[in-house]
Amino acid sequence: MYMVMKMQQQNTTSNEGVEVLENRPFEDEVLGKGQYTSKFYHLQSKAPAWLTTFAPSDALLMQEEAWNAYPRCKTVIKCPYFTRFSLTIETVHKADNGCSENVHGLSKDLLAARQVEIIDIASAARDYWSYVVGSNNMDFTKFRSLKTGRGPLLEGWQDRCDPVMTAYKLVTIDAPYWGFGYRLEQTFLAGERALFLESHANCFAWIDEWFGMTMEQIRELERQSDFSLNKKLGKELLVASDEELEERGSIESKWSVRQSNRL
Repeated sequence: MYMVMKMQQQNTTSNEGVEVLENRPFEDEVLGKGQYTSKFYHLQSKAPAWLTTFAPSDALLMQEEAWNAYPRCKTVIKCPYFTRFSLTIETVHKADNGCSENVHGLSKDLLAARQVEIIDIASAARDYWSYVVGSNNMDFTKFRSLKTGRGPLLEGWQDRCDPVMTAYKLVTIDAPYWGFGYRLEQTFLAGERALFLESHANCFAWIDEWFGMTMEQIRELERQSDFSLNKKLGKELLVASDEELEERGSIESKWSVRQSNRL
């Protein structure tokens, strides 16, 4: 949660970045209790050149819904410009080194179609999307956490480190567009891969900033961050107090957003 907040702040300006629409608790039978968020990602400058040849600059306005119920999370991303496009990420966190074979409970057919890629947060390999998403340039072979003593991450660290955790991410993407659908799918997959690497590397690199924080402290930082993000983009986040919600017969803290020029 800390990593998400900090990366959103780093990548949001007055012109593009993350707009928070809703942030509230949820509960369902599959994931249990957790936090639901709805966001817009304004990514104009990150659109590849080939896409801008036939789509407007704001084609990479992405709408994200996420259900975070650690150790399970689900994220659904859609694009208003490409209405048939969808990308779903289902995450399971396990206290192992990546040895689990089928944490998502896939059928034999889906297992046969699945492509597995291992992403090592200590990897120094970079590609085009690494520079688009951003890179912390941390050398984990020399890094040691002052608060926890964890690190450095030398070759084969997954088999030696304790504790260790793997985030198993099942990515399903569909872009049924003749002529460019496959290229669009590959573009988003490459972008997501770079984002997975960067975000989880940051999570470890910033461990001394968030380690020891309580959930109450994180939630308060999250509220402040959501206000700050929307202010940068010229939006305004409206928060209903618990007393106001109780008057409406609800005890959930529901957050909504309006355009500032409509208030």
